[in-house]
Amino acid sequence: MINRDWERFGEDIRRTVQHAVDFQDFGKLNQTITDTVNDAVDTVTRNIRKVRETGKGFKSPVLYRSVTSMQIKGTVTTVLGAVFGGIFLIALLVYLITSWFVGVYGIPEIMVTALFLILGISGFVVCGCGTGIRARIRRFRTYIQVLGKREYCNIQELSKAVKKNTRYVVRDLEDMFSRGWFLQGHLDEQKTCLIVSDGMYRQYQQIEAQRRQNEADEARKQRREIGNGKEDVKQKARKLPLEVQKVMEEGDAYIRKIHGYNDLISSQEMTAKISRMETLVERIFARVEQNPESVDDIHRLMEYYLPTTVKLLEAYKEMDAQPVAGENILSSKREIEATLDTLNLAFEKLLDSMFLETAWDVSSDISVLQTLLAQEGLTDDGLKK
Repeated sequence: MINRDWERFGEDIRRTVQHAVDFQDFGKLNQTITDTVNDAVDTVTRNIRKVRETGKGFKSPVLYRSVTSMQIKGTVTTVLGAVFGGIFLIALLVYLITSWFVGVYGIPEIMVTALFLILGISGFVVCGCGTGIRARIRRFRTYIQVLGKREYCNIQELSKAVKKNTRYVVRDLEDMFSRGWFLQGHLDEQKTCLIVSDGMYRQYQQIEAQRRQNEADEARKQRREIGNGKEDVKQKARKLPLEVQKVMEEGDAYIRKIHGYNDLISSQEMTAKISRMETLVERIFARVEQNPESVDDIHRLMEYYLPTTVKLLEAYKEMDAQPVAGENILSSKREIEATLDTLNLAFEKLLDSMFLETAWDVSSDISVLQTLLAQEGLTDDGLKK
């Protein structure tokens, strides 16, 4: 179901780009593709949510403690502290004025003054504690609001929401963990991501363990290559199924075309976008090489993505080569530049889905990957609205 959604998404993009190139009308290109991306991602999200919610024994865990009683306590403490602090300080003022008029101020009066002062200050200290409790509760509710239905969140996102630095937010969250406000709260190893469910945290630990294992395996592989020499690329390719070899060859050809256009286009901003696309496409095909079983999906999908991308770059190159650029050319170039950003997001989502479907069960695939991305601040929430 998910792959069919992505395929429909690719077909919509192909038609949109072909129409823009044929009629040289790029005015609504980016908006149309953005709408298509949003529709596709919403569809995928709904499908996965349906799978999760109809799963056997599915039940949303309780993640947060109710702090209503704590809020009442904070309010009462604040009010009582302020009232008693004010009463004793007013009593102290009256006592001092009376002693001044009477003209008697000895050791007993000094002791009474000290007592009133201590009681007054204590009242305001209690008021401050109550105010602190209420402020902590407000931050806790802000954290929950920012999280929404997610089970993870980047610390920087929370930091912006409460207008505190990230170090403060980490200490604040750890304090709330100790108070039991987050019933299943965790921080990742780098303390850059909040994870609020035990299930999500276990999945994160599994992926981190796998990542470390992969890094160790890669290090051992590199050491072997240094000692034995690198394996011949053609020999390695012959180990892949014929269909995968064909897809890899087609992918290499498209990557060379994209790189060629990158060399011909003078705009540094556009060059950066194309370079990003090259990297994403290379990673997608590297994933196919690692997991040949995904070749069916990727072959059909890339039939839509790469040809339309090349068409856009060809149109941009022709306009970029014009000695005089009028408003129509400048507008069309801006539209293609924005569209390339949207397509890069689509490639990122495609790459994500490839890892999700081969690494985890459908019921948790998107959440797991987004958790890992969130700790690096890479989650793109704009497409999920």
